[in-house]
Amino acid sequence: MELEAALTAARANHQSVLTTLKHDGKPQLSNVLHVVGDDGVIRISTTADRAKYKNLRREPWAALKVDGESFWSYAVIEADASFSEVAADPHDAAVEELVEYFRAVSGEHSDWEDYRRTMVADQRVVVRLAPTRAYGALR
Repeated sequence: MELEAALTAARANHQSVLTTLKHDGKPQLSNVLHVVGDDGVIRISTTADRAKYKNLRREPWAALKVDGESFWSYAVIEADASFSEVAADPHDAAVEELVEYFRAVSGEHSDWEDYRRTMVADQRVVVRLAPTRAYGALR
């Protein structure tokens, strides 16, 4: 499968399953919301205390499964992971990236200042996935 076809599917559906590797090498799967940027990088919001974040810090590789229009239609995108800083101030670069992420997934927030404070309180971080390979069957 061409990587661009998989990214097109990922742009059409923000819901996906993220696979990371636990310390013992076994997979850990998480339902996530993602955004594909104009740069082709896939972004996911998580907190610094989640298993997926800890797994990715240890082994910066992930696979993201995105469903197509039917049960038999899907794309898997393998990627190298990098990260924003953990949100520490309502107006730092990490929170700005989280604002962009939220807008791409959900549109405008009803109270951006509250959202910004919550991102810091939750210790949110943006996981950036740089696609390296894709496979699947888009129909």
